[in-house]
Amino acid sequence: MPKTPKSPIELDATDWKILARLQDDARLSNVELARAVNLSPSPCLARVRRLEEAGLISRYVSLLDALALGLTVSVFIQVRLERQVEKALETFERAIAERPEVMECYLMTGDSDYMLRVMVADVQALERFIVDFLAKIPGVGNLKSSFALKQVKYKTALPLAGVAPVTRAARRKPAG
Repeated sequence: MPKTPKSPIELDATDWKILARLQDDARLSNVELARAVNLSPSPCLARVRRLEEAGLISRYVSLLDALALGLTVSVFIQVRLERQVEKALETFERAIAERPEVMECYLMTGDSDYMLRVMVADVQALERFIVDFLAKIPGVGNLKSSFALKQVKYKTALPLAGVAPVTRAARRKPAG
């Protein structure tokens, strides 16, 4: 679940470079990261710690290959609740949070209340998930599933270029 940063901090160009490099490869050693962003190791480590403490870096993970591990079925499930009251929303969210096959869950606007992305080994596992678990959550009114046939794009890195401040050089107006 995305978190709000613990305390707002100002980021300079070097901080943005650190974030971008760590998104690309979190296994970089501090020495390699420092070299990549033109810092010495000690100030680089201090910056990383500051970014972690501010909540901008929430954790480090390893991304596994789902197909190689036998998780061949990716399904998007739209869930509509019988009533959109706080208790029903809380009950649903608590139940979903416990399920490892639910990769993502979003509270939605529009025709459905929630959108889930579920990964399972096969159609039988999906059936068990839906029949034995999802449909039994109190308040669930309607389910609609769509199988992903092919993953066209998948990324975990956030689009930092869209939020990073414009550099001084880019702000200058061209002569002429």
